[in-house]
Amino acid sequence: MKQIVYRSLFLLGLLATLSAEAQDTLPRFTLRNAGNNRIIVGWVNPFPNISQISVQRSFDSLRNYKTILTVADPKAVQNGFADTKAPNDHMFYRLFYVIEGGSFFFTKAMKPDTSRASAGLNLPRVSINGVPVRGNGTDTLAEKPKPVRRPEWTPSYYVYTNKDGYVYINLPDADEEKYSLRFFEEDNSPLFELKSVKEKGLILDKANFVHAGWFLFELYNGDKLVERNKFYLSKAF
Repeated sequence: MKQIVYRSLFLLGLLATLSAEAQDTLPRFTLRNAGNNRIIVGWVNPFPNISQISVQRSFDSLRNYKTILTVADPKAVQNGFADTKAPNDHMFYRLFYVIEGGSFFFTKAMKPDTSRASAGLNLPRVSINGVPVRGNGTDTLAEKPKPVRRPEWTPSYYVYTNKDGYVYINLPDADEEKYSLRFFEEDNSPLFELKSVKEKGLILDKANFVHAGWFLFELYNGDKLVERNKFYLSKAF
């Protein structure tokens, strides 16, 4: 068992499931309706000299945007935010970011796909080559199913990394819950476990991860699995 090196850090915001190489990078970003009044904004930052990233929201796609979060660590490679206070689930979102030296940019506005969160769960389903097909009360088959995109990987809003190789853990209600974390190699071989996590914010030192690449994790609240996801540590660390 490796010694776990960490220190406390209070964070502002929540993070928000292809591969890192295929994930869109700024100025593109991802937007997902997670249900239960949660809209998750996620992005990958390719700019080492970025100085500010803000999440903005509006009823309109062109104007009246309001900044709802300016992230504490804009240089984090994988980052995001869970908006739990939106007036509805079809607001428009965009990112405003600033590069050191004064250049600033706005991303293209997007709104979440509300059909994913509201899709019925009790309808009968069949599949053709892995593509689900819905019927009107009976199982039906489509003659030529259209190709569908695989769900994109979305960075976790609980566990994520920055460009320096540190792993951030963000658990805003840790003092009220019974969280534990298990970390694994990409082949699912176990690395280490953090039990009874009571700090709302932690940084895991990069010394805990002996190489670059993908790592898996499982977050539990008691015996209940909260999230199973992964993060990437670059070779530069």
